[in-house]
Amino acid sequence: MPHLDHDRLVFLALGETEADAGENTHLDTCAHCRAEMETLQHVAGLGADAQGLHDLPDPPEHVWQGIVTEIRAAQTLPALPGPRAERSPDERPSGERPSERSGGVLLAPRRGRWSRWAVTAATAVAAAAIGVVGTVAVLDATGSTPEPAPRRVVLASAPLKAYGETPPDANGEARVFDDGRLHLHVANLPDVPGYYEVWLIDPRTMKMFSVGVLGDATDELLPLPPNVDLEAYSVVDVSAETYDNNTAHSGKSLVRGTLTG
Repeated sequence: MPHLDHDRLVFLALGETEADAGENTHLDTCAHCRAEMETLQHVAGLGADAQGLHDLPDPPEHVWQGIVTEIRAAQTLPALPGPRAERSPDERPSGERPSERSGGVLLAPRRGRWSRWAVTAATAVAAAAIGVVGTVAVLDATGSTPEPAPRRVVLASAPLKAYGETPPDANGEARVFDDGRLHLHVANLPDVPGYYEVWLIDPRTMKMFSVGVLGDATDELLPLPPNVDLEAYSVVDVSAETYDNNTAHSGKSLVRGTLTG
């Protein structure tokens, strides 16, 4: 009995189309296709459940690059050989009968992997379910469901815009989480000979203190001092600094934004 096409199972699992009478009958009688369908539906369900997690930070760029790499690697996998079809009487060794090899049933070869579209669709659904920083619980080897990771609450946020002579396409976002950390997402910062430093500034007094240094990634999580007064130190500033052993602000701000609750 031939199995349902993998591409067709993906469409059915995603709810893009409904199974016809013949497909429903096949799924009722074929344990292999039914198990594959249930697995795809489970992954699609995880992806749907993850759509409401809007308060989570955007996943770093390297996460999406890794997903793209996995998809491309899957697309280039060679097809695996399936079981051989029954040979004709002229090809069988002398004395061999069909019942001795396959019970008299003709074995049709199956594809050893999904088509490119199916691989891409299933991987994208899985990415939606688990690529958003691991907050969706998945089944472990024992079949039990571990507790989901606690969701972080955003206490304040600020869009970061180019400041001073910085090219206008430089931008970013700052978010303060209830776990006492500042999440920075930046893009298109100009190249500097030194490094980028993050500051919180009181706009009334212009007092400031350094929160930390940005690395090469576009996203960074930096711990804030305990009991920091965000109503006073409400301006987030990213500056260009040089290796001059001077801990003061360089005066070269690249992007700035004001935190609001």
